[in-house]
Amino acid sequence: MNFDLTTEQLMIKRTIHEFAEEEVAPGAVDRDKSKHFPIEIFKKLADLGMMGLPFPEEYGGGGADSVSFAIVVEELSRVCGSTGITYSAHISLGGAPLHLFGTEEQKQKYLTPICTGESLGAFGLTEPNAGSDAGGTMTTATEKNGVFVINGNKCFITNASFAKHLALTAITGKVDGKKEISAIIVPTGSPGFTIIDNYEKMGLNSSNTTELVLESVSVPAANLLGVRGNGFKQFLVTLDGGRIGIGAMAVGIAQGAFEKALSYSKERKQFGKSLSSFQAIQFKLADMALKIELARNMVYKAAWLKDQGRPFSKEAAMCKLYASEMCMEVTSQAVQIHGGYGYMKEYHVERMMRDAKLLEIGEGTSEVQRMVISRLIVN
Repeated sequence: MNFDLTTEQLMIKRTIHEFAEEEVAPGAVDRDKSKHFPIEIFKKLADLGMMGLPFPEEYGGGGADSVSFAIVVEELSRVCGSTGITYSAHISLGGAPLHLFGTEEQKQKYLTPICTGESLGAFGLTEPNAGSDAGGTMTTATEKNGVFVINGNKCFITNASFAKHLALTAITGKVDGKKEISAIIVPTGSPGFTIIDNYEKMGLNSSNTTELVLESVSVPAANLLGVRGNGFKQFLVTLDGGRIGIGAMAVGIAQGAFEKALSYSKERKQFGKSLSSFQAIQFKLADMALKIELARNMVYKAAWLKDQGRPFSKEAAMCKLYASEMCMEVTSQAVQIHGGYGYMKEYHVERMMRDAKLLEIGEGTSEVQRMVISRLIVN
């Protein structure tokens, strides 16, 4: 087994590490307070050619692999979880279904703007009563005279305010008494399409999380993405890739919290000695480093399997589950090592701990991941 990154992957890692330190980190605390979406950062990422990183060059992408995608998500998340989740969703949820299931015409029209950064990527799956439960889907798309008329609501949708179009799931009919769920590409500027951005969140405050309201939104039937009736199956495939992104994000946030805790423990003096000289603190730091490294290896393995065209659903669920729970633990320990200062916003770690909590929820809760893993093992 070769654990060395390729020359291209190392170059991407160095580039995005420097970018994160110089462009993303300085405003992270202020953005968390003001809830300002860092659109200027994503314009610069587009200039670097990162917005379409794993997609083919003919659509404006970078032609890179999933490991490179994971590296970028990790490095951005290390300094700002909001930036990390925005980028991860842009690629894995916005661009991926178009790349996987779109026609050539759809890719040229809808994937290209995502790759160039002209539009951020988003997708509409979750509803008030439907996330992992496909049967709870209520949004409908009625076809008549070559047009889908869509009505319904979506919630907790990332990036929609900055997306010119997105794919969403809707009921397009019934087959044997069961809901036929399909995926449809919908321009966000369509009449009757309303985006509401007023959630008050625990963390990831400078990311864009929205509610979508569709009232008789009309789109051509040619906007059907993939096979009619396969919409939910397609998004389950999409979510496998999304879990790699969440795992990478968890590794990044945990790495950032660990670095803050390590630096603080060396500088802070107690009883005439640095905190890092006390065995209790050393053991905490050792456990944190160990778990981060294990999670990173799990993320990279899942990404590598995906790049090899091999089954990776189990590994993606495992890396998402372990990395997200690890991240919550590591960020909590980072706050603990900081003591009272860890409770203060300017020391970053409390923000990282708040951001970490979503990772146990996004792309399916930890309980859902355990269910996915157990089914793959048993079957």
